Amino acid sequence: MSGNDSPQAVEQDHPNHPSVDQSDRVLPRNLRQSGDPGIEMLVSTRVRKSPFFHKSFDENGAWRATVYNRIYHPRGMLKPEEGGMMAEYDALVNHVSLWDVAVERQIRVKGPDAEALTDYVITRDATEIEPMHGKYVILCNEDGGILNDPVLLRPEEDEFWFSISDSTLMQWLQGVNVGMDFDVEIDEIDVAPMQVQGPKSIDVMEEIVGEEVHDIPYYGLMEAEINGASVLVSQTGFSGEKGFEIYVREASKTAERVWDPVHESVVDHGGMQVAPAHHRRIAAGILSWGQDMDHETSPFQVNLAYQVPDDKEGDYIGKEELERQKALIEDGEYPFVHKMVGLKMAGEPVRDYAPDFWLISDPDTGEECGYVTSPWYNPELETNLALGFVPAEKIDGDPMDVYDGDIETEFQVHLPDEYAEEEGEPVYAKISEVPFKPSVNPSAREQAKLNAAKENSE
Repeated sequence: MSGNDSPQAVEQDHPNHPSVDQSDRVLPRNLRQSGDPGIEMLVSTRVRKSPFFHKSFDENGAWRATVYNRIYHPRGMLKPEEGGMMAEYDALVNHVSLWDVAVERQIRVKGPDAEALTDYVITRDATEIEPMHGKYVILCNEDGGILNDPVLLRPEEDEFWFSISDSTLMQWLQGVNVGMDFDVEIDEIDVAPMQVQGPKSIDVMEEIVGEEVHDIPYYGLMEAEINGASVLVSQTGFSGEKGFEIYVREASKTAERVWDPVHESVVDHGGMQVAPAHHRRIAAGILSWGQDMDHETSPFQVNLAYQVPDDKEGDYIGKEELERQKALIEDGEYPFVHKMVGLKMAGEPVRDYAPDFWLISDPDTGEECGYVTSPWYNPELETNLALGFVPAEKIDGDPMDVYDGDIETEFQVHLPDEYAEEEGEPVYAKISEVPFKPSVNPSAREQAKLNAAKENSE
């Protein structure tokens, strides 16, 4: 055969890019660079409309959607000619914004054994969560893969709500309990959350629920009424900015009664409804399930090693495998091909969602070696930011901290031509410290690094 027909050449030319080593996955990521075909989304009864659907799409003009947890989800309020996602970013970071996040389906575990079951399915210690508080948690399968990363709320001693990310959880929890006989009920409940995010969010919330909102700690909860409807308020969010979530009870009946006064207050404070701010969460280093991780991703590959405790006494699903992985890493053997890094990329500003996992290559060899999961332009830092997977062997630093490596280590990213500096040519990207922009409320990982830096400076 000719040189061009060699197995290596055929593999390199294959449109799904098998040259990127994904041997630590059973189901490889689809790396075929198919772009955006400009398809139209079918709206049908097979996918659920949230209680806020008519507010987001019919009244506030959401012009596009995705499907998240089998619910239509607005992903663009202002069209590109109106400023698009970057104008929505401005509303979030300088004013206040309202998000329709009813797609965060609420899975309730309630009963005498609610704490025991919850403790068995999350990696962190559920017994440390006091009533009227919450925590960001992960649930793993027996192979240590991340099944979901919800905000876990405890509104009552015998009740937990899993405010889930984009993967089915209720049926899995019900399946776990088959034969286990925990005395609990596991159901999805009629509760739909909205988020109020941005520096003026506290002003909006004070106007809507009163001065008591100032007393809610981070991940704390407060019972309230809005326009006669019962809600649960938490100081949480997906933005890295100051923010709150309003969990609307009996949302199928009360959605409008809560939405309308909150939206009016947001507008009065100079804000607007926006699509969930992926550009800001990337800058904060907040992960998105499905993009940055999935059921085949270990917490040790992304920034979630702190979710695997050293001192949790009880058993939990995935504990044996996660402890095995941790021991290997501590002994200097990293058991995965890829780990996540933060990148600052050259190129034209990426001002919209990426339709593909853009390829990463080694600048010295040209070899395809990884892929970008979440890219976006940041106007404050005046550069493109990205989270992505690169070969672990190319990254030095603390193996327990995936973002700890040789800052300035270079890779190449193969951007679409609309963002490339030269058509068909990759742009340079450098490993950078994450978060790129700090959060108002630092995560446990961020806080640990801040505390360590403070101790070293004293």
